[in-house]
Amino acid sequence: MAVYTEVSDAELSAFVARYDIGRLLSAKGIAEGVENSNFLLQTETGFFILTLYEKRVNAADLPFFIGLMEHLAGRGITCPQPVRDREGNTLQQLAGRPAAMVTFLSGMSVNRPGVAHCGELGRALAELHAAGADFTLTRQNALDLHGWRPLFEQARAQADSVSPGLAQRISDDLALLENAWPKGLPEGVIHADLFPNNVFFLGEKLSGLIDFYFACNDALAYDLAICLNAWCFEADGSFNITKGQAMISAYEAVRPLDPSEVAALPILARGAALRFLLTRLVDWLNVPPGALVKPLDPLEYDRKLGFHRHATTAADYGRVA
Repeated sequence: MAVYTEVSDAELSAFVARYDIGRLLSAKGIAEGVENSNFLLQTETGFFILTLYEKRVNAADLPFFIGLMEHLAGRGITCPQPVRDREGNTLQQLAGRPAAMVTFLSGMSVNRPGVAHCGELGRALAELHAAGADFTLTRQNALDLHGWRPLFEQARAQADSVSPGLAQRISDDLALLENAWPKGLPEGVIHADLFPNNVFFLGEKLSGLIDFYFACNDALAYDLAICLNAWCFEADGSFNITKGQAMISAYEAVRPLDPSEVAALPILARGAALRFLLTRLVDWLNVPPGALVKPLDPLEYDRKLGFHRHATTAADYGRVA
């Protein structure tokens, strides 16, 4: 959510004037994140988030993302709700970019999630999956198993400059996952990027989910595997099984896992780690000159893969039989 596209005060004021939300009082660029340009706007009626969608976001996917947020908000999921202008539109153009405004959520993300945070996240993830079950639009996961080898080929030649032997480790993991990836698991709408910076808390209570711009249709348990990777590892690379148990048990209190999902969890978690290793690695090796945003460390997920290679059952992640 760094600011890649600058917008003048006059342009912002004219943009806000399309909505019944009062005059623009202030605007501030939001520095976090890596995908789009975001601004915190204060108007006479409250606070809003304005997003300008940069080149990595396919404009054809925007109706899915915006529609999903409206759908989930209508089913009780606390997430940004798209704001419609006076003509009923949610999608706009601003500074040569597709743009949309959404409601502001209270709360803050946590840098070091505790056990209680992981439990709250597990429950919220299952509720999101349940709420998305009747969403009619679909979007293919562009970063699923089939997208990983092309990413690897982009980075293969330079991978060992990041860490000795990294190319071979990735090659071995990728070959195993391509042969072992499960088929026929329960599918639905997944968030696909529910990292701690995309979840807000008030104290230890979850107050909202944000950043749905990787959302897609895929295996529901894969979404859980992404969250186990993002929330349950410690800074030293060790997996905190207590956090894993809290997340999985809270998830299953809302949506019990199918036996096929339980059996597949180690492979899904390994695949989720490889997906983020690869996208981070490509970004790490292709930082444009003068970039304002530091790419995320790919080796964090190389270390996590060290754990996944030795995990054999869902119990290794804290799932209680």
